[in-house]
This record gives sequence, C-alpha cells and structure tokens, in this order.
Amino acid sequence: MKKKDDIVEIDILKLAKAVFRNVWAVILAAVIGGAALFGYTYFTVDPTYESKALMYVNNTGINLGSNYTISSSGLAAAQELVKTYIVILEARTTVNEIIKEAGVDKTYSQVKGMIEAAPVNETEIFEVVVTSTDPEEAEIIANAITKVLPNRIADVVDGSSVRIVDYAVLPSGRSGPSYSTNTMIGILVGIAISVFIIVVREMYDVFIREEEYLTDTYGIPVLAAIPHADSRGGGNYKYGKYGYGKYSKYSYKSTYYYSSEEKGGKDK
Repeated sequence: MKKKDDIVEIDILKLAKAVFRNVWAVILAAVIGGAALFGYTYFTVDPTYESKALMYVNNTGINLGSNYTISSSGLAAAQELVKTYIVILEARTTVNEIIKEAGVDKTYSQVKGMIEAAPVNETEIFEVVVTSTDPEEAEIIANAITKVLPNRIADVVDGSSVRIVDYAVLPSGRSGPSYSTNTMIGILVGIAISVFIIVVREMYDVFIREEEYLTDTYGIPVLAAIPHADSRGGGNYKYGKYGYGKYSKYSYKSTYYYSSEEKGGKDK
C-alpha cells in the first residue's frame, strides 16, 4: 500500500504475492472451516424429511365475483387459481383443520412453517410439500392436507374443484441438510477469512522491507542498506537480497540510509 499526498494506492500484485506466500495458511483455514461446519451439521442439525402431494386445479367456469370470471381457456387462469388456493391453504382456519385431521400436537405457526406449495412447471397442477424431522409426521400432515383442502376451497370459492393427483408417501430418505454443501460453504468461509486477514496485514504493514519502497513512495534516493537479524533467531551471516549481512531464520530488518538533500540536511 502506497500513500502519496493523502491518496492511498493499493498494489494488487503485491497483495496477491502476500497471499501466495501464505498459501499454507489459506489451505489450513479452508480445512478447518470445512471440518468445523461439517461437524456442526453432522452432530447438531437434525435431518429433515419431505413428503409431497400433488393436486389438480379444475378451473371450468369458476366465478370469483360479479365482475371477474375465470374461463377454462387460459392456462394463466389456472395459475391464478393455484395462487388463490395456496393462500387458502396457509390460512389459520385451514391449518387448524389440518392439525385436527392429522392429530399432531403442534401449533398453527409450527405447521404453517412446515408447509410449502407451488405450481408444477407452470401447469394446472400444484405440489404441496411438508417438511419435518419425523418422516411419518411429514406423511400424515401431507395426506391430511389432501383431505382438508378440497373441502375448504369449495367453501370459499364458488364452483371450485380440486382433485388429488398423488397422495403423500413415507419419505425414503432425508432431504436435508446437505453435508457436502455445508462443507463447501465452510471451506469458502475459511478461505475468505484467511485471505482477508493476510490482505489487511499486508496493507497495514509499517515496516520498510524493500529499497524500492522509499524511492517509489517518497522519491528518496537510497545510499545504503544494512540488514540485521531478528533477536529471536541468532541468525547467521550470508548474502541476501539486500547484500551481505546477518540474517535470522525467522525474519530480517534493514536499516536504510538516504540522502540528506531529500530530508532537510540530516542523514538517517
């Protein structure tokens, strides 16, 4: 990161190199993130099961009011009826009747949250899906809907007709959660967090590690650079990027000397 006249310039290539240098940390974070989310999903999230029922909308000559009549000629009319039936399905009175028919000990909000309904491929058939942590409960509630909803719709919409295409059956396997999807999300989150930390550390690194930084950022001609070792590692003498000096196996710092003409007549 360079700063000229209070304008911050971000060196994308430099940040990319910093991430590449710490690719081991990115890989480690990805493994930890994926393993953590997989473990959380596997051990704490209850599996869910879906039971589905199919219903057919018969829209022949249904009158929804004195000024609005749906004819049997348009597919759009049936789709509008499907939307109407879904609203009726989610009504409190309908859901309470479903709870009574199914004989489950649940509240209106709980059962409503378990039910989803939508048209099938923009046809006159709509699908009702019940999701539960108990596969038998999902089947019972879905079949209770097939018994309650046609009569409930007939009471609300004059001349309506709903026919059962498929009754619900006992789910053969769980529908969620997806271990592979959650693991991949954990991996991506781990990568994102690690890269963010590396980039932030690189951008706010206050140490001058390259001679070119002084020249490019401040226009200061470097006269000499004396590398020295970090006190932790003892270090050994060898020829490095900045010349011959004592280097640590952990890191190195350098003392730079620049021209007095550029800094008010005093060498540093």
